[in-house]
Amino acid sequence: MSGKLYLVATPIGNLEDITLRALKVLKEVDLIAAEDTRHTLGLLNHFEISKPLISYYKQTEKKKSPILIQKLLDGKNIALVSDAGTPGISDPGEEIIKEAIESEIEIIPIPGCVAFVNALICSGFNTKEFMFLGFLSANNKDKKDKLNEIKYETKTLIFYEAPHKMKNTLEVMLEILGDREIVLARELTKIHEEFIRAKISTTLEQIVDYKGEFVIIVQGSNKSKDSYEIEKLNKLSLEEHYEFYQKSGLSKKEIIKKIAKDRKVDKNTIYQYFLEK
Repeated sequence: MSGKLYLVATPIGNLEDITLRALKVLKEVDLIAAEDTRHTLGLLNHFEISKPLISYYKQTEKKKSPILIQKLLDGKNIALVSDAGTPGISDPGEEIIKEAIESEIEIIPIPGCVAFVNALICSGFNTKEFMFLGFLSANNKDKKDKLNEIKYETKTLIFYEAPHKMKNTLEVMLEILGDREIVLARELTKIHEEFIRAKISTTLEQIVDYKGEFVIIVQGSNKSKDSYEIEKLNKLSLEEHYEFYQKSGLSKKEIIKKIAKDRKVDKNTIYQYFLEK
């Protein structure tokens, strides 16, 4: 009979945030796969837990996953942990989870801390709809491409970022997204926990040599892409507006209907205008 794979969330700072269930699982499994065995050993020692550890980080996922899968198939129960937070959320986990599903191994989530959720609920921004994008690419072109892709997104945007990349990332955000309200969350659940609330430009002026990873919460666009497009069309003359839709292959009746909707006027007004022309 196959063992079970437990995805165990660990504290992102304050060790008291670990759950009773997480402690129980860590005590009972046969093996713990850890992003950094030294870091996890500190956590285990704090709670007086002694278990075999195997290193499992991003660069070794493809190599180590088959090894862990075989141990699971041999009946071993394994807990997967990252350095902090929930495995698989901008941390190792995806690879072994996919392989476990293919091997019909039972996967059990042990919920707990997720840094971006704690940052979001303290941000004051819309929590009903949000988009989590993890770490942006270190490559400036790829970073700009991603931000251009989501610049009209009206949902709250959430990113992770390393301190030494913060200045560049905020400069690119200011260029692509405009001067929006943001919240920077750092040292979450730790002694120096801090929430910095300001516009991107103001934050850039104030940013110093911080340590520790950041969660960046960005207010969503106040207008959707469609709204921006309609605004641009409404700045055209009626003839240019008509020509734009004509190139899309729409019929005269459909074009007049679209123009009227864009400009929020009665379609007969638009029809009359072109009739007189």
